[in-house]
Amino acid sequence: MTTPCVRAPVREGEATRAALAERDLLDGDREIEVEDGEIFVPVVDAAAARDAGHEVAEREPAERDGPTPPAEVLGFEPSYERLGDIVILDEDDPERARRIADAIVESDVPCETVVNRASKVAGEYRVREWDVLHGDDTETVHREYGHEFALDVAEVYFSPRLATERHRVTEQIEAGERVVDMFAGVGPFAVPAAARGAEVLACDVNPAAIDYLRENAERNGVADRVTALEGDVRETTADYDGWADRVVMNLPHTADEFLDTAVRLAGDDCVLHLYDIAHEDDPFGPGERAIREAAEPAGYEVEVLTRREVRSYAPHEENVCLDVRIRRP
Repeated sequence: MTTPCVRAPVREGEATRAALAERDLLDGDREIEVEDGEIFVPVVDAAAARDAGHEVAEREPAERDGPTPPAEVLGFEPSYERLGDIVILDEDDPERARRIADAIVESDVPCETVVNRASKVAGEYRVREWDVLHGDDTETVHREYGHEFALDVAEVYFSPRLATERHRVTEQIEAGERVVDMFAGVGPFAVPAAARGAEVLACDVNPAAIDYLRENAERNGVADRVTALEGDVRETTADYDGWADRVVMNLPHTADEFLDTAVRLAGDDCVLHLYDIAHEDDPFGPGERAIREAAEPAGYEVEVLTRREVRSYAPHEENVCLDVRIRRP
């Protein structure tokens, strides 16, 4: 009997698995297979997988023969995500979180540490507090689309859920481009951009993130194409006016406050990737208006290339991205 499997290059295996897990599409009763540089991930709903943009092939993967999965221990399917060898929970009930952590450790989920979110992202550095339920090390190495990112979840912000979106943007980059990543974190946009041959200026206010960014540029062999600047991008980039062919603005709640700086950094023809949190009734209007208000007085024509809903953020709120070309006639 055949089983639908999402087909992807091996280097995209973990990101593909994570994207499918987020949509509850993984078939946990079948083995993931690798063949000739490709990975085949069994799924429970072929149509839903295709709708999510994946290629689906019919295969005959073996039934899983190993330790009990967490759901069989618990009697329900727990929600969690993996970041390197850390498993992340988001449970309000500490007792339920502990039960899930114990089941994950008992199961075949590979991990060294299990943590539960203990606070929202907060502060200038956008970090969380965590309850460590198993293990004691919050540092890990996460692999995404062929790149490795060292990070400590207690010191920096990183969301594995955005892997597909980061890949979408960086796949647009061509060799020789000059890219500014205004809120770079540990480098999940900057490193792949440099790997595609771009020269990257990466900024962040968090000194720990900048340290990891420099380490990750070395780790992935692109340190010669990444310049990391610690501090507020509005204050550290005076030498780069008119420099950028592309600007990534992934600070959804407040990125629009930095549009004047993005326009200052932009060359005569530049693509902006502006991330925003907006109400579902008008998810793109506020961002579009803000870009026009910043760019048009500076002599730019504005062309919206893509309006994209990245994910649901909260009830009636969407995390969206606008890909916008600004060009001087």
